[in-house]
Amino acid sequence: MTTVRFDQVSKLYGDTVAVQGLNFEVNDGEFLVMVGPSGCGKTTTLRMLAGLETPSYGRLWFDDKDMTLTPPGKRGIAMVFQSYALYPHLSVYRNLSFGLEIRHESKHDRDQRVRRVSDMLGLTKLLDRKPSALSGGQRQRIALGRAMITEPRLFLLDEPLSNLDAALRTQMRLEIAEMQRRLGVPTVYVTHDQVEAMTMGHRIAVFSHGKMLQIGTPEQLYRRPMNREVATFIGSPKMNILSADVVGSADAPAFNLCGSTYALDGAKAQAFNAPRGRKVHIGIRPQEIHWVQDSPGRCASRLKGQVLSVEPTGAETYVTVMCGTESLTARFPSFAPVAEGDIVELAFDTEDLHIFDIESGASLIDERALALESVPALMRA
Repeated sequence: MTTVRFDQVSKLYGDTVAVQGLNFEVNDGEFLVMVGPSGCGKTTTLRMLAGLETPSYGRLWFDDKDMTLTPPGKRGIAMVFQSYALYPHLSVYRNLSFGLEIRHESKHDRDQRVRRVSDMLGLTKLLDRKPSALSGGQRQRIALGRAMITEPRLFLLDEPLSNLDAALRTQMRLEIAEMQRRLGVPTVYVTHDQVEAMTMGHRIAVFSHGKMLQIGTPEQLYRRPMNREVATFIGSPKMNILSADVVGSADAPAFNLCGSTYALDGAKAQAFNAPRGRKVHIGIRPQEIHWVQDSPGRCASRLKGQVLSVEPTGAETYVTVMCGTESLTARFPSFAPVAEGDIVELAFDTEDLHIFDIESGASLIDERALALESVPALMRA
């Protein structure tokens, strides 16, 4: 059992801050995904976990032991890189067993562990082949197997699927998640692909410009983003961000959007806090804006606009609509009979809106109050 803790960890390269003030835990048995654009600090964070980089400030703990200055070979970790890094002149069997040979494990133990890992990863029939005779997916399995066979206390994976095609990435996502579930080893996985993050992680840490913006379950990040950057990074297609003015009163908040006024009510109204006359950004996901002919009954708010583009994806169609001076993307039914230039009416529920400060991007919805509203009154008492 291993728990990893970052205690105010920062990494500087000269005057450049690569990672700033990390303060979070990786729980035992957890699959944590670190996601963000290139240069956001996620790989540097992984390398500090591995011992390949030393924090400039702060401490790294494995359980109750300070591992900040511990060499990589004494941390009990296994790392899988973006490149497979296989020995081209060795067979699959030797690639898997090489680390055990270096550690002077007995031949019997090596063979047993190679057979067990190759069975788990579907490599048994490939043990006599060289890497050059294998597909990309098979090579990636060998890289995973080589990490698994050492029975580490912590798995680290740095964008391991980026060299695979789309179909193989989907297959390998499932295999890696299943492998981690069966082994129960805490795993930290780095990717720039938010689809990988949402489908694989127990929790997701979103990074940007060296800072961790938010950490939480996929549902928390999708439904309750703490700021505009997280909201637009998580989810595909990306969230619509529209400009609006706050109107109404403190007890009955509303906003002007695309030439119309919409009132907030229910839990969102209680959790919203911004003065009248303030300009804000309204966020709403394409999946929460519907063609009025196909909208759920709860979607009572309306918008009209002109179709700019139509993108059928098979099971659904995404339509970009110009509403006043704002363009937004809405989800329509599969191959909906709309075309560029058509005037369409859209429907949404104000409960699905996210409201952000224009300057800082921070959410103006008190998520704690919103969460409390969702708890039955007897439980709150």
